[in-house]
Amino acid sequence: MLNAIWTNNALFEHAVAKSKHKQEEKAAAIVMDDDVNLFREAVKDARPLTAEPVYVHNVKPKPIPKQFIRDERQALADSLSDFYIPAHELETGEELLYLREGHAPDILSKLRRGHWVVQGAIDLHGLISDEARVYVAAFLNDCKKRGLRCVRIVHGKGLGSRNREPVLKHKLRNWLIQRDEVIAYAEARRQDGGSGAVIVLLKAN
Repeated sequence: MLNAIWTNNALFEHAVAKSKHKQEEKAAAIVMDDDVNLFREAVKDARPLTAEPVYVHNVKPKPIPKQFIRDERQALADSLSDFYIPAHELETGEELLYLREGHAPDILSKLRRGHWVVQGAIDLHGLISDEARVYVAAFLNDCKKRGLRCVRIVHGKGLGSRNREPVLKHKLRNWLIQRDEVIAYAEARRQDGGSGAVIVLLKAN
């Protein structure tokens, strides 16, 4: 009799425990569903990333060829001489005027009238002679590479120099004559700089 009562109690407790376990599982599932629903609600407006992934490479910078740069700069400086004496020139007084031998004389009149469009320009104001010489050489090299035909070089009127003389103007005259690509040059028109600038015509590539 006692064994039967104990068995019945054990079965009842087992059934109660099983029922309680199922209720806990059901409650946990409900909580989980709520969490999932909350997460879905939070990210419903999100869009996938479209940016490309960023890869960082530890690449060592290339060494700066300082000696090469110095050599190039010296080569530019040496390409123009301050001691060049032209065999002939057409300059009258202070006006810069030059036409390379073998070219039509009307080139100068066209150059003075602004027949060609100025495609490039540099300003030598504030530069000492050596700096200006390198700058002019580099500029002419760049013009040659780009195929420019007509350019303006502003040399100034020398009002700020020690003796109020246009030092760069006289040096520029000789520098330009030394370059084979220079066909002619003439003093700029008033609106282009007048006596403080020169218009240079270069050979076509």
